[in-house]
Amino acid sequence: MGRAVTVATCALNQWALDFEGNLERIVRSIDIAKSKGARYRLGPELEICGYGCSDHYYESDTLLHSFQVLAKLLESSAAQDIICDVGMPVLHRNVRYNCRVIFLNKKILLIRPKISLANAGNYRELRWFTPWSKARHVEEYFLPGIIQEVTGQETVPFGDAVLATKDTCLGAEICEELWAPNSPHIDMGLDGVEIFTNSSGSHHVLRKAHTRVDLVNSATAKNGGIYLLANQKGCDGDRLYYDGCAMISVNGETVAQGSQFSLDDVEVLVATLDLEDVRSYRAEISSRNLAASKVNPYPRVTVNFALSCSDDAAVPTCMPIQWRHHSPEEEISLGPACWLWDYLRRSKQAGFLLPLSGGIDSSATACIVYSMCHQVCLAVKDGNSDVLADARRIVHDETYVPKDPREFCKRIFTTCYMASENSSQETCNRAKLLAEQIGSYHINLNIDAAVKAVVGIFSVVTGHTPRFAVYGGSSRENLALQNVQARIRMVLAYLFAQLTLWTRGLPGGLLVLGSANVDESLRGYLTKYDCSSADINPIGGISKTDLKNFIQYCIETFQLTALRSIMSAPPTAELEPLVDGHVAQTDEADMGMTYAELSIYGKLRKIAKAGPYSMFCKLIHMWKEICSPREVASKVKHFFRMYSMNRHKMTTLTPSYHAENYSPDDNRFDLRPFLYNTTWSWQFRCIDQQVSQLEKKGGISPGEDVD
Repeated sequence: MGRAVTVATCALNQWALDFEGNLERIVRSIDIAKSKGARYRLGPELEICGYGCSDHYYESDTLLHSFQVLAKLLESSAAQDIICDVGMPVLHRNVRYNCRVIFLNKKILLIRPKISLANAGNYRELRWFTPWSKARHVEEYFLPGIIQEVTGQETVPFGDAVLATKDTCLGAEICEELWAPNSPHIDMGLDGVEIFTNSSGSHHVLRKAHTRVDLVNSATAKNGGIYLLANQKGCDGDRLYYDGCAMISVNGETVAQGSQFSLDDVEVLVATLDLEDVRSYRAEISSRNLAASKVNPYPRVTVNFALSCSDDAAVPTCMPIQWRHHSPEEEISLGPACWLWDYLRRSKQAGFLLPLSGGIDSSATACIVYSMCHQVCLAVKDGNSDVLADARRIVHDETYVPKDPREFCKRIFTTCYMASENSSQETCNRAKLLAEQIGSYHINLNIDAAVKAVVGIFSVVTGHTPRFAVYGGSSRENLALQNVQARIRMVLAYLFAQLTLWTRGLPGGLLVLGSANVDESLRGYLTKYDCSSADINPIGGISKTDLKNFIQYCIETFQLTALRSIMSAPPTAELEPLVDGHVAQTDEADMGMTYAELSIYGKLRKIAKAGPYSMFCKLIHMWKEICSPREVASKVKHFFRMYSMNRHKMTTLTPSYHAENYSPDDNRFDLRPFLYNTTWSWQFRCIDQQVSQLEKKGGISPGEDVD
């Protein structure tokens, strides 16, 4: 047989329960793979039904429709003379498994269930699936009638096996198995498997892509081999954005790289690779060969098919490339923008409305929408007919072609500055100038009449009129008056989102965008049911520090000079009275902590799993140059009091783009109580005892270590 094999992997923008659309994208990917000469095609995890079906996996309909799609694929002319590897849920002996179904020419070769399930962070696979625990064991699976009619098979192999073609051996991994300490590719490689495949449903997190790339490359660096990774891409119905990055690696080096952020629904990578490169690489690794001589063999499913041609000596093979990673600022510009586009086109709305305050957070959100418009125009320019069709449907114009991001932004993006007597002229001017530069349809309005009306109702009913603190009011009065303004802005945002296009003689409604960052949510520095209450929030998983860096990126990349003054202004809610016409209220003073400190608290609380005492113990070392132990204790106590008092707000938090591993999202990522004993009496007493001991010893003066 030959030595040059041509294989394909892909990234598909699948949508949970969109069986028709998912089928079309799978078939399209197979067509592209075949047209480029591939003899094997790998797709993402659970691509037939879409990864994010959640509790719909419990429904028999999901299993039924998955098999109906599989039958269509088996019958498809596109799926002939190519090994196809697709993902779907399968019920075997009344146990539900997350599976790969591998087939060729209307025959199912193997159903391979997932061995290691993802069950941390955003993942809950153990809720719906059971891991296959019988290593190197295969059973008979009785096919449903609709599949038997197509394949003529009654049973097929089900279990932990590999495929032996006429020229090589292939073994499958599924997503989490690559990340596990005992990855199957280790023993499979020792048993002679030369091509490893991994179908993933891996979501975007800032600064994560390099980890995935390193894992793939290291999988074959020690053991040799070819590794194909397929991944879901896009928003398939929830807070996650799956970021593609399909790739092919040989002997520890990347030879093909897919895009991380793209509006293409179907992306296929094809590579021609030399099997002899794998064999020669392995031949000189004596430790690998000694281990291989003792390995417990895998069951092999024999396939009368070759991935190579007999006469391929002159066929060129792919060479290693250097992987290009995006900067965090580029990731913020592209990831949430692609997520917004998916949400907009799939929700069938006509655009977005954003309350634009002239501050960093809402301005960053506006820039992400502008970036989305930029990506749409680029995709249309590159000939993406799907994006063009979606854009025309959104603007209700079958002849429209988006060419200029500012012009497209004018059609689909409305910004609204909601002034009050506490707003400064500076923020109003900043919001107006930014709206002009990105091209949004901008509205200026004043909410004072509505605020006075609401407060007036309260005064009539109770006989009391609340006052701001600067006018002698209590802290409770002061907070209530701020909250009224914030909540009225939310009501008006939804009113204008529903009717603004109507007033302009245009059809459709707008999605309301929120703009609370991850640090404010963690601290609870927001009014429940204020403008942070929206349909979706593209920055809810991004820190203030990263947003500032992103603003600077937008100044340089998009020439949005209006952002310079926004960057230099201190963050403020503008909910308390002005002093001499200028803002006196600032966010960090209100919170009693800086945004930089909040990011540290968030990472220690979530990623380092630190409670109050552990956080104190870590911070007395981290901050030894700037704080005494007593000061650290005070800061930690203040954070945990504020966090626990405001945790209830997370239960109603607007669905946000997930970008940080310290997100406080209560939906499924950060599962905590929302009614706390906010005194933390036991925990704080432990901190106090430790502070006393340190001070008795002389404390930790700046520059000194603790013994």
